[in-house]
Amino acid sequence: MSLVIPPRFCGPEGSGNGGYVCGRIAAYLDGPATVTLRRPPPLATPMTVERGDQGSDRSDRSDRSDRSDRSDRSVRIYDGDTLIAEASSSAASPALQVPEPVSMAVARAVAGRARYYADPFFPDCFVCGMNRGPGEGLRIFPGPVPGRPLWVAPWMPDPSVTGADGTVRPEVVWAALDCPSGIAAGEAFGLASDTAILLGQMTASMSAPPLVGDQCQVIAWPDERDGRKLTAGSALLGPGGETLAVARAVWLTVPRPQITRQELQPKENVP
Repeated sequence: MSLVIPPRFCGPEGSGNGGYVCGRIAAYLDGPATVTLRRPPPLATPMTVERGDQGSDRSDRSDRSDRSDRSDRSVRIYDGDTLIAEASSSAASPALQVPEPVSMAVARAVAGRARYYADPFFPDCFVCGMNRGPGEGLRIFPGPVPGRPLWVAPWMPDPSVTGADGTVRPEVVWAALDCPSGIAAGEAFGLASDTAILLGQMTASMSAPPLVGDQCQVIAWPDERDGRKLTAGSALLGPGGETLAVARAVWLTVPRPQITRQELQPKENVP
C-alpha cells in the first residue's frame, strides 16, 4: 500500500502541506487521530504505508520508536527506509475549549491582516499561500481579532476539494485547520523574523464536513510555548457558527534559511 501527495497540496517548497498530509494519513484509521510528522513529506513520491507491526523487521531503526506496543490502531509512512510520519487513533477529540466566534463581517474585515503576510515564507502553500488562485489553493488568510487572542479567516470551499456528494474531503478539512494555528502561535509568541515554524504533530476530529459553497470560518488561538515547541488550537465553523471540526497542533521553530526538504523535525521534541 502506498501514499502519494500530489504537488498541488504543497506547503513548504518541495514538501506536502502538513495538515493535508496528516489528514491523508489519518484516513487509514478510524475516528479522531494523532499524526506526528518526522520528516517533511515529499511530493509526487510513492511512500510506503505500514499498519500495526508491519515492518518491525526493518534493519535501520535509528529514527524509529519502539514497536512493541504497535497495533492495528497505528500506521507509519516511509519514504524508502526513512520514517516520514506515524499516526495512532485517539480515544477522543482534542480537549479544547473553542472560543466564541466572531461575525462573518469581522472575519472578512481582518482576513489577511496577520503580520505573517508582510513577508510570507510559504507563499505557494496550498492552504495559506497568497500565490495560489481560486480553485488552486484554499486561500485561507487569517488575521487577528482586535482585543482577543484569536485569529480568524473566512473560507468558502470550492468544488475542487469536495467529493461526489458535495462535502469537503476530510483531508482538506485537516488542511484548513493547519496553517491558521501556526500563524496564530507564531504571532502570539512573538517569533523573530528569522524564525519560522513547521508542523510537528496534529490531533483532529471532525463531526461534520462542510458543503461546497458554505460560508465557513476557520478560527485559531495560541496555547503555550515550551522552548522550540508551540501549541495552538483551531476550529472549522459552519455557516451557523456550529463547530464542524477541531484540532490541536504542535509546531516546531526552525531558522528560516534552514527550511528544506531535509529539515529534521526532531522526535525528541514531539511526544
